[in-house]
Amino acid sequence: MARRFSNLNPKHRPHPLRIVFRWGVWEWVGRIRKIDPPGPPAPRIEPQLEPLQAAGGPDCLNWIGHASFAGRLGGGAFLIDPVFSRRIAVMVKRHGEPGCRADDLPALDAVMVSHVHYDHMDKPSLRALPRSTPAVVPLGVGRYLRRWGLTDVRELDWWESAACGRLKITLVPSRHWSRRFVGDVNRTLWGGFVVEGGGRAIYHAGDTAWFDGFEEIGRRFPALEAALLPAGAYSPAWFMEQQHMNPEQAGRAFLALGARRFVPMHWGAFKLTDESLCEPVVRAERWWNDNDPGDGRSIHLLRVGETLLL
Repeated sequence: MARRFSNLNPKHRPHPLRIVFRWGVWEWVGRIRKIDPPGPPAPRIEPQLEPLQAAGGPDCLNWIGHASFAGRLGGGAFLIDPVFSRRIAVMVKRHGEPGCRADDLPALDAVMVSHVHYDHMDKPSLRALPRSTPAVVPLGVGRYLRRWGLTDVRELDWWESAACGRLKITLVPSRHWSRRFVGDVNRTLWGGFVVEGGGRAIYHAGDTAWFDGFEEIGRRFPALEAALLPAGAYSPAWFMEQQHMNPEQAGRAFLALGARRFVPMHWGAFKLTDESLCEPVVRAERWWNDNDPGDGRSIHLLRVGETLLL
């Protein structure tokens, strides 16, 4: 039997079935939950792909949408949690278009998948990549990618690293959980990634709730150029705060990390929880206006398809 993984704090467990029933059935049938309409998706622009596509192009990050990013560091190209599909998990539709497609990407030094949830690990999107693309994933996730045709798959535990071309990739802890099918809760690990190249580093948190581990990540990786932090899928708070951050918590995580740039993500494409698609970015901007540290650090509210030059 495969092992079950747990968070750094063993009290941070997935909700028991009675709590899931209360959230998913009882409060929905009883109309206790306040479910906002989706509203408009994240703003999208004509994709800014030239920096990404140019061989030896500048250090940059391109927001494909939701938690999907492509980027370059030190000339090495990477892709994180790619989802190009119009639907995930069959029933959840995408609002708006992704910032690019697999065919728009340059040759990749690595693709990373933070965990097995459908809005982060999408089978059609991964199968659209060249089979030889190096993949870096948490423990237990590799079997999916190998089954889908990728031939160079490396599994990491927390704090382990892999060299992929011009990049060094480290899996770091997050406070979350995993499930792909009924009965496989926490049979695969989850986490975030620190990607290093050309003397720079960026942090992609994957999915996470607030936890004390942000300070440790910042201590081990000082002077992060950017922190890509999930700021959506938080309502209702009593249920979601065990697995996701709200925009204000994402801001606190940014300060704890000591990064230079705060990039809110995980909003604007998939209606996973009860808030509207763009509420997270409104709250993130409000938080920044109230808490700007005034030391040259910055927030970047990217539009889908937009490229942030580092």
